[in-house]
Amino acid sequence: MKFIDEAEIYVRAGDGGRGCISFRREKFVPRGGPNGGDGGKGGDIIIRTSHSRRTLLDLKYRKHHLARHGGHGEGSNRTGRNSPDVEIVVPVGTVVKDAGTGEVLADLILDGERFIVAKGGIGGRGNARFATPTNQAPRYAQGGIKGEERRLKLELKLLADVGIIGLPNVGKSSFIAKVSAAKPKISDYPFTTLAPNLGVVRYGELESFVIADIPGLIEGAHEGMGMGARFLRHIERTSVLLHILDISGEAPGGAWRDFELINRELSLFSPTLVEKPQIVAINKIDLPLTMERIKREIASFKEKGIKALPFSALTGEGIGNVIGEIVKKLHQTKIC
Repeated sequence: MKFIDEAEIYVRAGDGGRGCISFRREKFVPRGGPNGGDGGKGGDIIIRTSHSRRTLLDLKYRKHHLARHGGHGEGSNRTGRNSPDVEIVVPVGTVVKDAGTGEVLADLILDGERFIVAKGGIGGRGNARFATPTNQAPRYAQGGIKGEERRLKLELKLLADVGIIGLPNVGKSSFIAKVSAAKPKISDYPFTTLAPNLGVVRYGELESFVIADIPGLIEGAHEGMGMGARFLRHIERTSVLLHILDISGEAPGGAWRDFELINRELSLFSPTLVEKPQIVAINKIDLPLTMERIKREIASFKEKGIKALPFSALTGEGIGNVIGEIVKKLHQTKIC
């Protein structure tokens, strides 16, 4: 299944039905009064969240959502039918925006949450409603009110406690596969992860947290380079960031350069992202080149007041320490 985290749709609620102009026509009742019924209400367009949905894929291909109009009033004081509402089901974590103005209409973060994005029109009143002692035979009724219509932009932001960040191919997907039941596709090439992956990490007896890896972060990500601009918003809801580094390559500047690069992209995208608690972990200590450099890199980070944790996503060495630090940070932020 494709991971689609954006969609633009058009919604139009139903119009209210017309009120009826009618008079009683009964034998032996020479002056029957007005008995025109009211029109029915048009259907609303409602967005509802559900954990059963994971992406906005369905809405990518079905862009128009229209509700039916309310029924017209009839004689004998019969009210027109109310039209059923139309529900659009989206994943939990969907942000609803006005496509024209960019205004945020709703931020839906609870399962089963409902939001009316377009209200159906109210039905018009029939002529029976306008009868008075001085106007006993009104020959007019109201038309129904038009339903609302608008274009919407839907954006999905994943709901996770921990977001994994780092350059491509540092082992983000390998880490999430090691500590959870998630099964991301993993290979040795950059940008193999084309969509965020979610996993549930269990610790202790009954406790757990949700972790997500954010792919495609490179220099210039906030401007659309790579795939970072598409996925940076997915870490806006997280409470803790796990920054994974790789020192097994030949890139100049070492781990500190990569650390600063990613944090610069975070701050340029949203200043609040760099304020989140961040855990630094250096992967691939199973490789000889990493083992040669690891003590120097840890000492370098320590001089700057940052604790760097070594681990191997391949062998599992050191992962317990990383999970322990994550749990500690989560408790400090009162999430667990």
